[in-house]
Amino acid sequence: MSLPVDVHPPPRGGRIPRAASVHRVGRRRRPQWLAGLLLILPSLLAIGLFVYGFIGWNVRVSVTSWRGLTPTYDFVGVRNYLALWGDERWRLDVRNIVIFTTVFVIGSLALGFGMATLLEKGVRGQGFYRSVYLFPMAISFVATAIVWRWLLDNGTGSDTAGINKLLSDVGLGWLRSDWHRSEGGWAIAAVALPAGWALSGYVMALFLAGMRNIPNAVREAARIDGATEAQVFWHVTRPMLRPVTVSAIVILLHISLKTFDLLYAIDQRSLKIDTPSLYMWFTTFDGGFYNRGATIATVLLIGIALVVGPYIRSSLRRGGAR
Repeated sequence: MSLPVDVHPPPRGGRIPRAASVHRVGRRRRPQWLAGLLLILPSLLAIGLFVYGFIGWNVRVSVTSWRGLTPTYDFVGVRNYLALWGDERWRLDVRNIVIFTTVFVIGSLALGFGMATLLEKGVRGQGFYRSVYLFPMAISFVATAIVWRWLLDNGTGSDTAGINKLLSDVGLGWLRSDWHRSEGGWAIAAVALPAGWALSGYVMALFLAGMRNIPNAVREAARIDGATEAQVFWHVTRPMLRPVTVSAIVILLHISLKTFDLLYAIDQRSLKIDTPSLYMWFTTFDGGFYNRGATIATVLLIGIALVVGPYIRSSLRRGGAR
């Protein structure tokens, strides 16, 4: 014979059983951010190990005398950094990266802004043109380099091809150039052309989004006050595009400092287009100077941090002010 079981709830004013009370209190005290932390914890661990862990290891190698395949973890201080700045090839690479960055950034901004202006005017077939302008960004830098290596061919006579042949056919042969095989800084400036072409579509998308975010009422008010189109651009459009411009410059600067595959695929052994990233690769994996390669990588990291750091800090300040 089974005993009767009381299934009725406790009377009003009665006490809740202790086990249920403890369970509810524990559930209330559980931090709300715990589930989110557990969700992103694997990514945080992976980034901490494979990004920041390797950065720390690279810095450690840069202050050693490691040469060859046998690791050496002695401490030599800043001797590698001082020796690097006394290296003639490194000084040449610094000059080259300054020229490359200048041409690359200015070219990408000018071309991207021009394409964004055309699309913002409402030309027919915007979707088609937007796809065409963005297409270079979808191509890898290696494929871009192979195509532009043919376009920048400096052959003569029947061997002429690419841009030089086009210039000759239209009667502008006096504009022929040796491009990436030119003397002085013209070689690295020529290599910046394909890099600017590849990123111009991305810059166009940034500028186009910024232009379409400007209220038409602001422009119309300026026109009603008698401003010309040039004055509307300079006093209305330009200031409101400043955040977009700064973002584009920062992105292009950090891309230019770490560009490797494009230069390697165009002409990997030419010192005329040598940059710190190429020097780092060859001195590490061809020469076995792991300490110097790590030193160059650390200097590049510091350079990128000096470019991106202030921008991130400024963005966080503006976000906090809002």
